[in-house]
Amino acid sequence: MPLPFTPLVERLPSSVPFVGPEALERRTGTKFRARIGANESVFGPSPKVVAAIAAAAAESWQYCDPENHEIRAALAAHLGIAPGNVMVGEGIDGLFGLAVRLFVEPGVKVATSLGAYPTFNFHVHGFGGQLVTTPYVDDREDLSSLLDLARREGARLIYFANPDNPMGSWWKAGAVEGMIADLPEGTLLMLDEAYGEFAPEGTLPPLAVENPNVLRFRTFSKAYGLAGLRLGYCVGHADLIRAFDKVRNHFGVTRIGQIAGIAALADQAHLRNVVRKVIAARESISAIARANGLTLLPSATNFVTVDLGQDGAYAKRVLDHLAAAGIFVRMPGVAPLNRCIRITAGTEEDLALLAEELPKALRG
Repeated sequence: MPLPFTPLVERLPSSVPFVGPEALERRTGTKFRARIGANESVFGPSPKVVAAIAAAAAESWQYCDPENHEIRAALAAHLGIAPGNVMVGEGIDGLFGLAVRLFVEPGVKVATSLGAYPTFNFHVHGFGGQLVTTPYVDDREDLSSLLDLARREGARLIYFANPDNPMGSWWKAGAVEGMIADLPEGTLLMLDEAYGEFAPEGTLPPLAVENPNVLRFRTFSKAYGLAGLRLGYCVGHADLIRAFDKVRNHFGVTRIGQIAGIAALADQAHLRNVVRKVIAARESISAIARANGLTLLPSATNFVTVDLGQDGAYAKRVLDHLAAAGIFVRMPGVAPLNRCIRITAGTEEDLALLAEELPKALRG
């Protein structure tokens, strides 16, 4: 007989926060014609990044620099902070797992919004934490409700995304700074800014790395088009950042990933071009939705959340019809948010296919 699992693992359900499009393709035996559901950048990385990856491929026999020195230095220069205030990891998801490990043990409470990014919740459960939640208000995370919840429950962590996934909503920087100033004593804010490059000016507060009560998480997966390389970073007080060295996988960020990140930061013109394409794609998705009598939620991300006007069961049927037509999109997992579907900014070809198939899915 195998060794027994720990009591915590024994009582946890088997869980996959997201079912990938590859799994759906394996189930159906059909490849998607439009992959516009995972909020990847269909516009890809900079050609300079591709060239840097190709040049480094022959060196893949070498381990990565376990200190991530050059990518941390490049990020620090880009952000105007010291290298000691930034840590890189295997995407934001990997960094979430490390941060939760640093602060959460069985019985510790963590405050979040009901329906917010599920991978963070997955890590909290995995370390025995207790999630306490508050509903979205007007289809966005509510700052005062999160603070009230954290005070009432004595939460050690608050998770908040700005801009938000899955709804695409956002708060202005002043509101976020007010939330930070009002954090309960003994509470750390986990501020997810994965979609920050797409947000309107004035959304992201200035970096204040002297504050020991905030960790800010960003990624190369979205605007930089490197989702497949798993590269994210965390910004915060030097003491918090230093603690990651106690628990992180020191060889987790690959050599090619580090090289790609440096090259991506060096090509800000490509980043600006991607943001322009995303804005145009959001407008196209909005036009398609309006043509079908649907309501759009404002978006500061690389996706548009579309209100189908009914319930989660109806939205799931629409998704199934789109999947059968070769279009991969997703929906929020928690009511009442799951009355919506979430469509990633796609190419002109992707969105032409969406325009053709969405009316059929709605009729179906």
